[in-house]
Amino acid sequence: MIGYASYIASTMKGRIAIIAACVAGAWASPALADPCEGALPSKGTAFSGVVRYIGDGDGLCIGPAGRPASWIEIRLADFYAPELREPGGIEAKRRLERIVMGKTLACRAGRRSYDRVVASCTLGGRRLGNLLRAAGGAEGGRGRPR
Repeated sequence: MIGYASYIASTMKGRIAIIAACVAGAWASPALADPCEGALPSKGTAFSGVVRYIGDGDGLCIGPAGRPASWIEIRLADFYAPELREPGGIEAKRRLERIVMGKTLACRAGRRSYDRVVASCTLGGRRLGNLLRAAGGAEGGRGRPR
């Protein structure tokens, strides 16, 4: 009976150690934040830049190479993609990367949403939302919650 009790105690200690390591790892890992820190343009302002970072299927940053402190974070005004954790979210991000990464967008600022500007953007004179829809980016059937 003593052998069985010590086995149970050692098993419980092992499980507690594993749980503690997982909890500590969750607290210790930094949040994955985008690098875009530039000042946001005011509503109605036209601005442009090269796409440097893609956050998800409808969020990106534009600005000068190697200067994230100047990159403007944009949430697309005319397109809604699922969040990364939702079905289709990772594919939506990959689609946006294929279409715009490293290319110059011309945008017009709208309202602000959290730490980004909601903007209408064009690539080569074509609306980015239309390009994404043509590339198979269905908008998920719900309104834009941001």
